[in-house]
Amino acid sequence: MADFGGADLEGFRAEAREWLEANFPKALGEDTAAQQAAVMSPEKPTGDLAIWKERMGAKGWGTPTWPKQYGGGGLSAAEARVLAQEMGEIGAVNPIGGMGIAMFGPTLLEYGTEEQKQKYIPDIVTAKIRWCQGFSEPGAGSDLASLQTKAEDKGDYWLVNGSKIWTSGGQYADMIFCLVRTDPTKKHEGISFVVFEMHQPGIEVRPIKLIAGNSPFCETFFTDVKVPKTNLVGPLNGGWTVAKRLLQHERSGMNGSRGAGARPDALGVIAKKYVGEDEQGRLADSDLRTRIVMNEIDQRALQQTVRRAALEAKGNSGPSAATSIMKNANMKVAQDRAELTLEFMGHQGLGWDGADFTDEERAAVRTWLSGKAGSIYGGSNEVQNNIISKRILGLPDLTQSH
Repeated sequence: MADFGGADLEGFRAEAREWLEANFPKALGEDTAAQQAAVMSPEKPTGDLAIWKERMGAKGWGTPTWPKQYGGGGLSAAEARVLAQEMGEIGAVNPIGGMGIAMFGPTLLEYGTEEQKQKYIPDIVTAKIRWCQGFSEPGAGSDLASLQTKAEDKGDYWLVNGSKIWTSGGQYADMIFCLVRTDPTKKHEGISFVVFEMHQPGIEVRPIKLIAGNSPFCETFFTDVKVPKTNLVGPLNGGWTVAKRLLQHERSGMNGSRGAGARPDALGVIAKKYVGEDEQGRLADSDLRTRIVMNEIDQRALQQTVRRAALEAKGNSGPSAATSIMKNANMKVAQDRAELTLEFMGHQGLGWDGADFTDEERAAVRTWLSGKAGSIYGGSNEVQNNIISKRILGLPDLTQSH
């Protein structure tokens, strides 16, 4: 069954299989989509989902390769792949997610002090604390380094004033990792990276309602917010370097690699409910069948490329500019998948509310609409293309005047 390794790795496979058999609530395996939705939901999980999350967090396997001393799994990359394979076999989705896992945690492991790692990482690996990101501002989007939220030195703390926009999940977050200006005389070299609590005086969060009907993004305002000096991550005025590494982790997390547990042919299975089957049990519409298969091939190819890039990143001290390719590729695969879903659902895929539409159908149109934002957040497609052009292909920067 294994496609790599040896006796030791097969021994771990047996261990993982035994643990999953004893700890994964089997009923969850019948609906991987519900598990994935629960990971993304701001609501606290209940029932079997809550049990599964608690057990995976305690085991450390929600972050399988993170250091064991901070609560991670301490597994090798090969062991983590085996674990993902075994979870996929039983329809188990990793229940530990969020920005702490995908973005801040990996960055803190690299740039944080030992005290900061001991303080924050254990609560990240169990998803006990929710994090949000304070980067973009109304006047600092693509040109992020022009940000103006300032942190004034008040001795043993900073006083933060300013605002952020597109603060995903800000209304639910307990903590924020934030870029602030600590030196107004310099642009990139005047930025610092700090973390602080969201539930304190001086912070106001206003959700922004999107066309998909939800409010994942927010405006966030800071008025005389006190931030202890010990909450600085990385060097003073060295936040731009920390932020660039975090953005690489963010883009790396936008590649569909955390979808372990979902059936690769799930889209075709759902399509049969709407289009029907031919005499051979295949999706009746041959053209639609071909396009669904091509989307699934693209998805599998992307996942394999992500795994290869992750291995290469470990040998090169972390993620590289290749994450920009992964981010754009994943957004394309996801958007194509949403378009295909609406196509085979027909008018049932355009329902917004009411008893004439199932939860699955209502979710499909919202997923389609929400997915449009994927080409913008985390750095727009155009921003990623510029990174690919300059840092991977070595092409000249045509945006600069001569």
